[in-house]
Amino acid sequence: MDRLPDVTPAEGEIETRELVVDDDALVKAFFLGPGAELDSHDHPESLNVFHVLAGAVTVIQDGDEEAIDAPGVVVHERGVAHGARNETDDTAVFTATLAPLP
Repeated sequence: MDRLPDVTPAEGEIETRELVVDDDALVKAFFLGPGAELDSHDHPESLNVFHVLAGAVTVIQDGDEEAIDAPGVVVHERGVAHGARNETDDTAVFTATLAPLP
C-alpha cells in the first residue's frame, strides 16, 4: 500500500515521483538532495499542501522563508508563490498535494 519509493538524489539535484493522479488531485513526492532548490512558482487555480516527511525543508512562501522539520505541514493558498530548499547535508523529502486540478 505504501507508494513512497526510496530515492536518494545527488547533491544539488531534485527527483520527483507522482504518487497519486486522478481527476481531483495530484500528490507528488519531491526528493531534494543537499543544496537542491525548487524554484518559486504558483498555482492560481489550486491549493497546494506540502507534507514534510523526512529531513528539513526551507519553505519559501510569498517572499518569507521558514525551516520546516519532519513531520510538518505547510499550506499554500491559491496563487501564493512558493518553493523549497534543502540547506542540510541529508536528503529532504516532502509531498505536494495539488487540488483541485486545473
